[in-house]
Amino acid sequence: MTETNANRVSQWQAAMKDPFRDRLLPAGADFPMQVEQCAEPVRDEPAFDPDMIDKISAKIILPLDMIFPHPMLERIVRVGLAHINATFKGNHPKYGAGIYSHDCHDSFPPVIVSAVDALTLWGMISRAEELFEYWLNTFVRPDGTINYRGTSLSEYGMLLASAWRIIKRGGKTRWLKNNCGKLNLITEYLKELIKAAGSDRLLFGVPEDDEKGSPATYFHNNAWVIRGLEDWAILLDEYLDLLQEAEQIRQETGRLRILLIQTLKQVWPKDNSDWWLRPTIEKVAHEPADRPVRITGSRFGSYTNYRYWPELLSSNVLPKEMMKRIVNARLNGGGQFCGTTRFEDHLDDWPLAEWLEGLWNLGLYDDFQLCLWGHIYYHQAEGHLTAYEQVTFPPGRQYKTAAYCLPCQLVSVRAARHLVP
Repeated sequence: MTETNANRVSQWQAAMKDPFRDRLLPAGADFPMQVEQCAEPVRDEPAFDPDMIDKISAKIILPLDMIFPHPMLERIVRVGLAHINATFKGNHPKYGAGIYSHDCHDSFPPVIVSAVDALTLWGMISRAEELFEYWLNTFVRPDGTINYRGTSLSEYGMLLASAWRIIKRGGKTRWLKNNCGKLNLITEYLKELIKAAGSDRLLFGVPEDDEKGSPATYFHNNAWVIRGLEDWAILLDEYLDLLQEAEQIRQETGRLRILLIQTLKQVWPKDNSDWWLRPTIEKVAHEPADRPVRITGSRFGSYTNYRYWPELLSSNVLPKEMMKRIVNARLNGGGQFCGTTRFEDHLDDWPLAEWLEGLWNLGLYDDFQLCLWGHIYYHQAEGHLTAYEQVTFPPGRQYKTAAYCLPCQLVSVRAARHLVP
């Protein structure tokens, strides 16, 4: 890297606000081109043979009469969907390549959650049913817990939402009836946690695998438990004719939602200009004593920015004004670079689909486009479009051993569906 480029990257890393956002938001139809010109693209080795990926891509049948607003988006979608076939071993999931192909990552819930969402959004319902059924039968234990080393409570909710996505997007009621046993195990596990917490406490648990040693009362966990159970209640009511069970769940989640919102009002700063919105009620292990100067200044802040805030946003269970505060927190606390997610000294975008979903739900369509195209140009490799879990600040490369991972590959696939009528 030249001295000039090194100085530029240093300035980008020191910036508290996205250095390109103010210039890019008015770009309109030129958004993709304007984003592409901001910095050097990602250049690194593909996870799979590009010719093989292209052959799989060409065979994918997308819904008819789709009009892509940018010619690159169709290839983004096809290549991303092709990576599902390339990454899974038949029906057996894999998180990614390199160290992420190790068996210990196979049951990581975001793999199946992202795959089901992407497949159902683009009309590949049967494949989503097949993969999710295998996953449920392979990784859900008899007590409803997931056979993974650090499942977050939010992931349990997302698994229930995945069933909702399959059915609401065209899946068969027969599939739901065949798999409701395993899904009910997950539901009962969450209901027991709610019962054990009592009427005046939010749920306490692991926030994410890397931070399984820091369990606490995380807001994103509670939000997604609410969302997942509410989605499950819809299926019980409308497809399984279990109206009483559905109503019981709605009563429990309604109470939990009220408690979550009340708690956020107590814990978050009264001053709306104060961007530090903590992700927990209590202090957690390894949390710095003082509030962060910038969100990426610590591991705790970085995880808040890259996963806890995005999942709280995507749950869509908060009032709009609270959701907008989360967006402003990221934008004013040094959490974003050209739409991508900052994580200490690098970029980490695999949970960005949650952030994009939240932006879309808020109607922040220009910010949505910035994050989508920022991810495409600065988190996916030029040419073959491989998405690595983490990349360096531009000029982008795979960051250390953080290899290709499927949820990151599917970020743009999932988000692009919003732009295609």
